[in-house]
Amino acid sequence: MAATAADTADLEIEDKGSSLRWFYPVPESGYAFCSECGSSLFWQSHATPDRISVCAGTLNPPTGLRTTQAWWTTEASDYHARPSLEEFDTE
Repeated sequence: MAATAADTADLEIEDKGSSLRWFYPVPESGYAFCSECGSSLFWQSHATPDRISVCAGTLNPPTGLRTTQAWWTTEASDYHARPSLEEFDTE
């Protein structure tokens, strides 16, 4: 998954169909997804309530985003082209 982050004050969310749902599998963090198609949209930690991670695929191009880190690349399958970046086994 490719993601970026933003200050919550800088983020405007449009949910005209009221399809946005939040799921909290653990008390420390939550995930937002589309209840119609199941797409992952956001992630937020209670440790940093002023920041929200945004799934990059939800943004209209050109996004201007660039990959800067790769996590869990040791778990990637053989079809995944590993970027030439610093790698992290966990977050």
